[in-house]
Amino acid sequence: MPQRELAVIGGGPAGLRAAEVGVRAGLRVTIYDGKPSVGRKFLVAGKSGLNLTNVMSPAVFPNQYSGEGLVSGEWARYLDAFGPDDLRKWAMDLGVDTFEASSGKVFPVGKKAAPLLRRWVLRLRAEGVHFAMNHRWVGLDPRTAGSGFGLHFQCPEGEVRVLTDVIIFALGGASWPQTGSDGGWVPLFEDLGIPVTPLAAANCGWEFALPAETLARVDGAPLHNLRVRAGGREIQGELMLTRYGVEGTPVYTLGPILRKAGKPIIEVDFKPSFTVAQLVQKMESVRRGFLAEAEVRWKLPRAAGLLVKHFYGEPPSAEALATWVKACRIPLSKPRPIEEAISTAGGVAWAALDKHLMLRRLPGVFCAGEMLAWEAPTGGFLLQGCFATGTVAGEAAVGHPLT
Repeated sequence: MPQRELAVIGGGPAGLRAAEVGVRAGLRVTIYDGKPSVGRKFLVAGKSGLNLTNVMSPAVFPNQYSGEGLVSGEWARYLDAFGPDDLRKWAMDLGVDTFEASSGKVFPVGKKAAPLLRRWVLRLRAEGVHFAMNHRWVGLDPRTAGSGFGLHFQCPEGEVRVLTDVIIFALGGASWPQTGSDGGWVPLFEDLGIPVTPLAAANCGWEFALPAETLARVDGAPLHNLRVRAGGREIQGELMLTRYGVEGTPVYTLGPILRKAGKPIIEVDFKPSFTVAQLVQKMESVRRGFLAEAEVRWKLPRAAGLLVKHFYGEPPSAEALATWVKACRIPLSKPRPIEEAISTAGGVAWAALDKHLMLRRLPGVFCAGEMLAWEAPTGGFLLQGCFATGTVAGEAAVGHPLT
């Protein structure tokens, strides 16, 4: 009996993991990627420290994932297939130890992505995975009796067509397009009749307008130990003021709420360790120069004071300033462009997929990774999601009957 062929389209972590599952189950696996090498976004993600996963409780880990039309409980099942402990063991099997940071984030020792990716690719090659680089997917012929699916690729030498029995698409979202994750697959899927939720920037900065004089004084200023609120949710963390607005984990995490708001606003508590009354008490008998005094008595960062002054004006009293500092409302205009985002929301609609991540319209074709309509905050949840869905799609492709 001839060996079954699995084509994995996309060489990011989801595609590489799906290929790993397939080849170990005895399939003949080829990874196709439009770039000269695989794992390019994986390498970019690791420049500031590769955050593989998180040690968050299994009871709440699945709650980090959201997406339009996402069926409740599905992410718990995906993480059961390949969870944080599995990912850490996988790295250890490659000879790369991991460690937990105090935040719960898990990193490889050394925090670098390149050693891990290099060992992974070498192992996949040794296990029999074939790599077809500079193959940009441009079309799909439905399965025909006795010949399988026809895949069309644009290559340097022109268009080529290959046949395969089973397909896993892992083409990413649309952030960091220079790595190959450019969303070019969306119109091709729509031409095949597969619904796609529009891609949107996730885990990204947000813009708001500031006068040039204020901007020059706050650009690049970090703001530590804040509480940021939006839509009834509160996130503690740090923000960075930029030439266009604000970056940081709190606005990344609140992104789904902010995108749905007609007029997105964040409310920042610059001094969460104190009440309004306690801050007023620290001012004692001060009657003027409240912002300058707050820098000394409250240790209020100058950038925070400039923001408060911009949005509220000169404080008439210590109590007014304390109230503003505890709940500074900042109206946002829009998220930064999707090309700058860490990740994307939107993608292949959940209604188009069965519980094994197979396309209902195309039995034998599966999807995995960021191209699915899900999002998660930074902190180890993004890569974990790619590994988990790659595992689910890979196992389903292995068990799919050829009909």
